[in-house]
Amino acid sequence: MIRFGICNELFEGWGLGRTCAEVKGLGYEGIELAPFTLAELITDLGKDRRAEIRRTIADAGLETIGLHWLLARTEGFHLTSPDPTVRQATQDYLKALIEATRDLGGSLMVFGSPKQRDIAPDVSREDGEQFAAEVLAAVTDDLEAYGVDLCMEPLSTAETNFLTSIEETRGLIERVGHPRVTLHLDVKAMSGDPGGSVEGLIRAHGGVAGHFHANDPNLRGPGMGDLDFGPIMKALVASGYQNWVSVEVFDFSPGAEETARQSIACLKRSLAEALA
Repeated sequence: MIRFGICNELFEGWGLGRTCAEVKGLGYEGIELAPFTLAELITDLGKDRRAEIRRTIADAGLETIGLHWLLARTEGFHLTSPDPTVRQATQDYLKALIEATRDLGGSLMVFGSPKQRDIAPDVSREDGEQFAAEVLAAVTDDLEAYGVDLCMEPLSTAETNFLTSIEETRGLIERVGHPRVTLHLDVKAMSGDPGGSVEGLIRAHGGVAGHFHANDPNLRGPGMGDLDFGPIMKALVASGYQNWVSVEVFDFSPGAEETARQSIACLKRSLAEALA
């Protein structure tokens, strides 16, 4: 069953209780958390505080979807670094994020973090891919133990030089070869994917995706730009996708309440049309 959630960084400056009340009141069922909104580093977030956050979300009648923006606003972590010390630190931090996801009540993590995965000019493509695969493979036991999926997100060439298409990302996922390392789809990113139209990409890959972000190429929420979400939702339903659809925006200027309100109205309307 497709359910709708929203990413919490949109509500910058709000307390978590107020955010959850607003999100629930608008009709969302889940909330997705950016670690930097909770603590400078996830390892700074103690067990008691994690339990308190989980209770606040549950008491509002919401579910914790998981974490995204995993390495944002951190230093010393990088997926394709040629330095084994950096890769070890990245692996260790991903393990800490996996445990935190479980503690917070979530079941997935979205790996976007474009600057922490760029392949450096002095690193070959093959070496960069191998470094990334090694780091990801090293955390699969933790993913399995904590029941968390790590969803790898293709991004545009304007953001990164690594994993810039669904095809490339699925190649890395296959190289890792573990069911807990899976694909993430993002509408904004798919708008620039060389593999085809957004709807075509969803129909081709939605059935294997572990998570989905809804947004407009203009960086605002669904229904707040020129992109028609009717065909997108029809393609998602047709693909067999049965997981969360989270609103993730990057332009906060319309305001958190207005963005959240317009976004879920668009998504609910589009899903109803797709199921009719």
